[in-house]
Amino acid sequence: MKYSVLVETYEKIESTTKRTEMTAYLVALLKIVPPDIIDKVIYLTQGKLRPDYEGLEFGLAEKLAMKAVAQAVGTSLKDVAAVVRKFGDLGSAAEHLLAHKRSVSLFDFMGGEMKREPLSVERVYDTLMKIAKAAGEGAQDTKVTLLASLLRDASPKEARYLLRIILGKLRLGVADMTILEALAIAYGSGKGSRAIIERAYNIYPDLGYIAKMLASKGIDGVKQIRITVGVPIMPMLAERLRTPEEILNKLGGKCVVEYKYDGMRIQAHKKGSEVMLFSRRLENVTHYFPDAVELIKRHIKAQEAIVEGECVAVDPDTGELKPFQELMHRRRKYEVKKAMEEYPVSLFLFDALYIDGEDLTLKPYPERREHLSKIVKETERIRLAEYRLVSSPRELEEFFEQAIADGCEGVMCKAITPNAIYQSGVRGFLWIKYKRDYKAELADTVDLVAVGAFWGRGRRAGKYGALLMAAYDPENDVFRTVCKVGSGFTDEELEQLPEMFKPYIIDHKHPRVDSKMEADVWFVPAIVMEITGAEITLSPLHTCAWGSLKEGAGLAIRFPRFLRFRPDKSPEEATTVHEIVELYKSQRKVIAERA
Repeated sequence: MKYSVLVETYEKIESTTKRTEMTAYLVALLKIVPPDIIDKVIYLTQGKLRPDYEGLEFGLAEKLAMKAVAQAVGTSLKDVAAVVRKFGDLGSAAEHLLAHKRSVSLFDFMGGEMKREPLSVERVYDTLMKIAKAAGEGAQDTKVTLLASLLRDASPKEARYLLRIILGKLRLGVADMTILEALAIAYGSGKGSRAIIERAYNIYPDLGYIAKMLASKGIDGVKQIRITVGVPIMPMLAERLRTPEEILNKLGGKCVVEYKYDGMRIQAHKKGSEVMLFSRRLENVTHYFPDAVELIKRHIKAQEAIVEGECVAVDPDTGELKPFQELMHRRRKYEVKKAMEEYPVSLFLFDALYIDGEDLTLKPYPERREHLSKIVKETERIRLAEYRLVSSPRELEEFFEQAIADGCEGVMCKAITPNAIYQSGVRGFLWIKYKRDYKAELADTVDLVAVGAFWGRGRRAGKYGALLMAAYDPENDVFRTVCKVGSGFTDEELEQLPEMFKPYIIDHKHPRVDSKMEADVWFVPAIVMEITGAEITLSPLHTCAWGSLKEGAGLAIRFPRFLRFRPDKSPEEATTVHEIVELYKSQRKVIAERA
């Protein structure tokens, strides 16, 4: 299959502002892809070679990629750098250079066109894989040579997308849910097949694998996909409510309440003596936490297991819990041994998803917790999360206050009914967060996605003065704006913003963004930030919950303020439109009660 076919689709996707068109382009592409390479097409469309949890990276910095362009075009690195400065993007620069290439040695005077072997999807994928796997002495030169070989045979447009893939800047913004929808339309039979495909994805989040199974064995093949140790499962997510009364009413009058530790959520996979740790974004973080690996290896009494817990930094002198920011030092330290000494961790386990061949995700929470308790040999460094069965608001509030006193950020309230299964990849009211942030002006902090920016004035001239933030609407797979945030940033953070968002800049509003405001700069939805504010109000400017509470109005956060970046969260894990609506209703209820 010609790589140019993919590039034509990418161009269409990049130019549209409508999500329905984006999906239609994908469906059209999938219908003509041979089943034996559909996994490669899916990965390339995602801008990768394998699923994220495998951690495969190209390992080719922009300067080396520029060197490959120079070799392919037959010009100097200095000339390439000058064109990059003009276009602001190496992909566009390479496209321009190849379009204006005038190398006599590569010109066929008989045909009047450059001699080149048209790129196939197979060749592109296999060569990119060789680039990613090149290691050892001379690896960088090998990577440059391999990339240059592709670029010599690439059309200008193909070069643009090849380089964007290599540099992690594909910027199509095609979400996993969009690909799932396209697969269901192309190979399935309506909504029923979408649910089956999505379930498979939630327990085996490898879209290339699922697409190949679907294309070769149909929906019956997808039904056979099972939980596999070493392949992370999409985490279950929680809703939020404001008061113990609301929580208990939602959960049937009683529930289990667990400490919500201020750490990193970890999914641990154990197979014999091998242990892998995955973040909530399914990133393999095993190498950051060798001490946590040892804890799992020594204290989980099962041959095979998948368990979830919170990895929390502890004070080595007092044993007290430290905040999330302290744990993040572990991910910035190159000297792992020294980092372990400075920021040791403890594990607080709260769920078991799989034990010795048995899938526990379809079993109710109390049963999963019981299975977990049987395989964990508890110590000071690894133990089950503190919990209590409560049946009154007073009991819940008391446990909440105890959690705060012990250094937690709040509690997690969990249903204990027979239908309280592990809803992989789903945000629902089987788990409900009750955090200390609820005592703030805004009922809770919210995690929003930056979808655009506005240039600053005065002291902020030449920098971003404010970012356009959006909540996620999972039903429609779009991001709906809810505020502009410009306060709360340090001077250093403001300086870093343009560089941080540079890989995600596009020249129009992304098709998955719903906005009535016109940003100066638009982004692919990618970076999540924690925001607080004074209150939630009706707004004629923002599209969050547009028309659902009042005709011609959405919801907006008043006086928003930046708190921190959330690199541990994907855009689809951001606060939902529904949650914003519930926060607004809770706020109105409190105001009415005070009146």
